Amino acid sequence: MKAVRQSRYGPPDVLEVVDLPVPEVAADQVLVRVRAASVHPGDLLLMQGRPLAMRPLFGLARPRRAVPGYDVAGVVEAVGPGVDLVEPGDEVYGQGDGSCAEYTTATQDTLAPKPSGLDFEQAAAVPMSGLTALHALRDAARIRPGQRLLVNGASGGVGSYAVQIGKMLGAHVTGVCSTRNVDLVRGLGADEVIDYTERDFTVGGEHWDVVLDNVANRSLSDLRRVLVRGGILLPNNGTAGSRWLGTLPRMVGAAASSVVVPQRTRLFVSQPSRADLVTLTEMIDAGSLEPVVDRTYPLARTADAFAYLAGGHAAGKVVITP
Repeated sequence: MKAVRQSRYGPPDVLEVVDLPVPEVAADQVLVRVRAASVHPGDLLLMQGRPLAMRPLFGLARPRRAVPGYDVAGVVEAVGPGVDLVEPGDEVYGQGDGSCAEYTTATQDTLAPKPSGLDFEQAAAVPMSGLTALHALRDAARIRPGQRLLVNGASGGVGSYAVQIGKMLGAHVTGVCSTRNVDLVRGLGADEVIDYTERDFTVGGEHWDVVLDNVANRSLSDLRRVLVRGGILLPNNGTAGSRWLGTLPRMVGAAASSVVVPQRTRLFVSQPSRADLVTLTEMIDAGSLEPVVDRTYPLARTADAFAYLAGGHAAGKVVITP
């Protein structure tokens, strides 16, 4: 099969398309023929081997996981004997192990039936970013109807879902984005849109109950200042920070400050879940949630897809097709 392989850390040109064997299916695994995959900032960090302090986990000199990509949409090709939730021929989406390839493996707990109203490219754009937005707002912040939510980075992968999910949870949503994405964010349902090139949302006296920060371009004190007393800050940016420690100091500082300031910081980790993928599917099928796909690249141009994502200006998701 054709697959993208990374044999060292570095910029996008470390990614090469090679011929690899089709993965073998273990007892609890599913083999998926990939019809589309999407990439996100976490894939960039793994490509670069950043932060350096994390390399003992994913490979000191080179990545242990040679094929990049998690998000996938495709067709089940084969299943192991311990699998009973999917069967060959099923159209699925979710997260696999190396989805920038013609085939990938996954566990049945990280896959769900593909939303019937989406094509494979759209479906591949949902899992990681959609689940992150859901887990942030529904679980970590526990958004309630009538609350005021600000999404910094509202046109990005997570942000575009957060705007829509925030509205579904009953929040009054303010999105922050650049000039070229104002109409996009407004079309996603935002009640207000702030163009950061014209206005700094951290000054002016406006306050929100919840701030989801996907950008980390404002200090923690600036973000706390725009929260109401008892408000919740959700820091969700893993690509900023130092070469050695990344955003870890910022996250630790945000959590520690909750002890002495009248606002709360909620750190969260989004894990793939079949049940929550089904929840997203129900939202999509009901017409309440839609993916935003910025660009689609063929597998042979995966390095270009990563380079575009690294530029930091993708609106929605970047998708790759075999």
